[in-house]
Amino acid sequence: MSATRQLRLGTILHGASGNMSAWRHAAAPADASINFEFVKETALKAEAGKLDFIFVADGLYINEKSIPHFLNRFEPLTVLSALATVTSRLGLVGTLSTSYSEPFTVARQFASLDHLSNGRAGWNVVTSPLEGSAKNFSRDKHPEHALRYRIADEYLDVVKGLWDSWEGDAFVRNKETGQFFDPEKLHTLDHHGDFFKVAGPLNIGRTPQGRPIVFQAGASDDGKKLAAKHADAIFTHHETFEEAQAFWHDVKSQLKQHGRSADELHIFQGVSVIVGNDADDVEEQYQTTAALVSINDALNYLGRYFEHHDFSQYPLDEAFPDIGDLGKNSFRSTTDEIKRNARERNLTLRQVALEAASPRPRFSGTPEQVADGLQQWFEGYAADGFIIQGGTPDTFPRFVDQVVPLLQARGLFRTEYPGTTLRESLGLVQPVNQFTQQ
Repeated sequence: MSATRQLRLGTILHGASGNMSAWRHAAAPADASINFEFVKETALKAEAGKLDFIFVADGLYINEKSIPHFLNRFEPLTVLSALATVTSRLGLVGTLSTSYSEPFTVARQFASLDHLSNGRAGWNVVTSPLEGSAKNFSRDKHPEHALRYRIADEYLDVVKGLWDSWEGDAFVRNKETGQFFDPEKLHTLDHHGDFFKVAGPLNIGRTPQGRPIVFQAGASDDGKKLAAKHADAIFTHHETFEEAQAFWHDVKSQLKQHGRSADELHIFQGVSVIVGNDADDVEEQYQTTAALVSINDALNYLGRYFEHHDFSQYPLDEAFPDIGDLGKNSFRSTTDEIKRNARERNLTLRQVALEAASPRPRFSGTPEQVADGLQQWFEGYAADGFIIQGGTPDTFPRFVDQVVPLLQARGLFRTEYPGTTLRESLGLVQPVNQFTQQ
């Protein structure tokens, strides 16, 4: 392991945390997904642990079968703007879709968040997996998977171009001479592409960290290609060390095609954890949370990945049904994994649904065992960092109090923030303005 390589850590806001029915847990505020005091406490705990960022996921379509947390939750940029006023070092990362938004608006929103937070904004780029999203945006049809990624590629070119509209010292604001800005440091994009026509310039200055940090979520081939070209970080999820390691090497090898080095993109594995006193304590914590999920809720949860397919029509205790290509235009990498896993392990529909709705945490055990697992994946190049989700609603504070100090003591994780921006926390270089580079 390189002496300079440091483990990165974030946490995800996902309702009460735990499984889809965690809102029923005794330790959970039932309205966690819309409770700002809970959100603020989580962010402040993450900042106390010197974590890199807090991550807010999002979606654009719900129905009566959706996960309870999805039915009533904060819009990411709104809640992150509020968190910018109560935190000072924690990165603020939010999901926003390239399929159902305009590049100019998004560039302006994230630039504003970067200024509000003094350089802590991050954008998680998604193309929106749910077919029903089109119905909420006056569209007849959800774009096909490959097309969504072609759109996203151009979209990111446009947004990055808009973020370069102004050089860092463009705004002179000289009261004596009356000069507000230097016109030579203003750059107009004038983009004309296959999907977008955007003149620019952006009506907000270059941001404190040059531009917000770009995350990409997704593990499909198209997703990996997009990340290798554009992203500073990836949010992904793999079941095994071997799969995560293969993904890490695959994505890092693709960076060379874009003149980038391996340390210019961090790969974060999203992991659930339970921290306990011993194996019995961990198992009791898991079972208490898992027992909150009914089989009907589990079937609905599973159906969401497959375009809200109705799994209640199949026998519960027979083999997982053959549903063909269903799911390939939504959560492709996830649905492929579910089908492969069911086939290889000969799982029944009941088993698949309950495992999906209440998965066992990737890392669980004593604080030392959880730290050992994270260290193994990090030092084995299966991840550059982790986005931590509590396997129960009261896990995350224990993770910060008991696991983070062990990672610090082992020299894997920092004890202080290296600077004030998310870019500094992640050890990423300041981007060069493309117009001055030309």
